[in-house]
Amino acid sequence: MSAEPKRAARAVVFDLDGTLIDSRGDIAAATLHALGEHGFPLLPAATLLTYVGDGARPLLSRSAGLALQDPRLDDLYRSFIEFYSAHPVVHTRFCRGAMHALDELSELPLAICTNKPRVTTERVLSALGIADRFRVVVAGGDLPLTKPDPLPLRHIAERLAVSPAELVMVGDGAQDVLSGKAAGARTVGVRDGIQPIERLLASEPDVLLDTLDELPKIVAAFVAAC
Repeated sequence: MSAEPKRAARAVVFDLDGTLIDSRGDIAAATLHALGEHGFPLLPAATLLTYVGDGARPLLSRSAGLALQDPRLDDLYRSFIEFYSAHPVVHTRFCRGAMHALDELSELPLAICTNKPRVTTERVLSALGIADRFRVVVAGGDLPLTKPDPLPLRHIAERLAVSPAELVMVGDGAQDVLSGKAAGARTVGVRDGIQPIERLLASEPDVLLDTLDELPKIVAAFVAAC
């Protein structure tokens, strides 16, 4: 089924890691803790961060060299979640322009669509004091499928009582752009993130920004579009 034509934007959906927050330090710390606790080799943080974007289990699977179906991954995952939940924002900071964008766009319905697990997503949003900024938060594990599948965005659109074609999906990764495109939403890629820029460029977002400082003007144009 083809996506319906895009309409004037009525809501904005943000990815979390690498888009609103620079969480590289805390993700790496939790991953290294889990690997070390269970006797797996410790990889450089820069290597671990190339595995970020598809959720915690794929991150740990790649980091430990295990198949996603390997039962040893369950223990790694528990250790990761426990450590990250206890240390959600030791190193985490807002990405450049994030608070400006949230402030300027506050009159629109805002949502989060992340592959990050629900428990760590909630801990991070609460610790940073921005949980109440979002009408809907969809995290990894909430639905049967995650980004780049369009299901999370379709679910958000339903919760916000808008069409998927009226959403703007903002993210630093190909997962975000591909999910948005598949749902029929407008897509905005942000260079200043965690995901490899080559993958982001290859996903061909409708608009590519250096930072979120530029986002409010872009969204305003989408809102005014006919």
